[in-house]
Amino acid sequence: MDILEKLIADFQYRPLPIVSPRSATMSPVGNMASVVIGMRRSGKTYFLFQEMHRLIKSGVERNRILYVNFEDDRLQPPGHDILDRTLETFYRMTPEARSEGAYLFLDEIQEAPDWSRFARRVLDTEAARLYISGSSAKMLSKEVATEFRGRGFAIELLPFSYEEALLFADIDVPDSIPGSRQRSRLEAAFTDYLRMGGFPDVQLLQETERIQVLQDYVELVLFRDIIERHQVRNLHAVQYFSRALLQSSGSLASVNRLFNDLRSQGVAVGRDTLYELLDHFVDAYLLFTVPIFSRSLRVRRANPRKIYAIDPGLFYAMSPAGVSNRGARLENAVYIELRRRMNASGEGTISYYLTKAGHEVDFVVGDTATGNASQLLQVCADMSHSSTRRREVLALEEAMNELGLHEAVLITMFDDETIPVEGGVIRAVPAWSWMLRV
Repeated sequence: MDILEKLIADFQYRPLPIVSPRSATMSPVGNMASVVIGMRRSGKTYFLFQEMHRLIKSGVERNRILYVNFEDDRLQPPGHDILDRTLETFYRMTPEARSEGAYLFLDEIQEAPDWSRFARRVLDTEAARLYISGSSAKMLSKEVATEFRGRGFAIELLPFSYEEALLFADIDVPDSIPGSRQRSRLEAAFTDYLRMGGFPDVQLLQETERIQVLQDYVELVLFRDIIERHQVRNLHAVQYFSRALLQSSGSLASVNRLFNDLRSQGVAVGRDTLYELLDHFVDAYLLFTVPIFSRSLRVRRANPRKIYAIDPGLFYAMSPAGVSNRGARLENAVYIELRRRMNASGEGTISYYLTKAGHEVDFVVGDTATGNASQLLQVCADMSHSSTRRREVLALEEAMNELGLHEAVLITMFDDETIPVEGGVIRAVPAWSWMLRV
């Protein structure tokens, strides 16, 4: 039996795995492709299975559904005609799918040559609904619009949110203000979330094993999505640079400082190479960069960007042993949740802000092109010290006045109060409550 026939037959006769529900949904419109992107191991495959469960429940026959993972070692290396052969093999095995309509789930499609051309042709010529996944940010937003010419719908899938982690752990998610007993449980679960993160396969692991698995995830991304894909030869620079950036999550990224650190260790690497590597890390969903909030393109380019890891648990796993960095992990978790809510809606949608007096506000939600801001958010794990409280409130108050906003949010671990300031109010909210919107 041909390997493709075997893979297709195995899938059709194998029960679909049980999935933990994700809040993201697919909303295919007409004959459009649903494109799911995200870092490896973030749950893209099971998100596809979730959609298959929905289709079968709605009455779609199982044999009209095709699923192939193009990272399967039995398909390596994928030939230039792998996608055509896959589709024709499926139709030969299930001819009614061609006439009645097929549902094609093509996982990690970026491994197949000329995937975008194949996808457009399927949309143009076949009675098929197309679902594809990939581990590259280049399959998102503008790239999807370009590749599919207006017929692709992008869905960014991140690791579990706090709410999804609660559902996975079978903890009730409140839809209103909880009582004191449930609140204590939610606070404890959120503290765990900041340490464990949201990668699905590590949720039930003990800490030592979980940290090792998350570190292995980073190595996998580095070798498969950066070193192999971009043929990078300076392995030491890739590993050192990625670890240094991940350990600096929530901080301004100083490529020049890291360049000097590498040179002092005798590692020959150019500044341009490091900037290219940073782009590769972002493309592989290992981390994100956040610009300063300014209408001026020159200012945005001249100022350093802040770095955030894909997941607070991965940030914790890559940090030196014994380093708590709870505040930085909280800020990281808030950024990822903001990105989830914004649906990765574009460059500059989430920024950081520096007031005229030089005080930093962690997040501005708005449009850098127009200079219009809609939300201000500051993150501070512990406001028990009066100096810390004054500093965080002052930064928000200055930003509110400069950006014309009358309200801001101060996300903490446990504080819950309203702080009046000149021209408006600052709402201090516990992180677990902000994450669940209760």
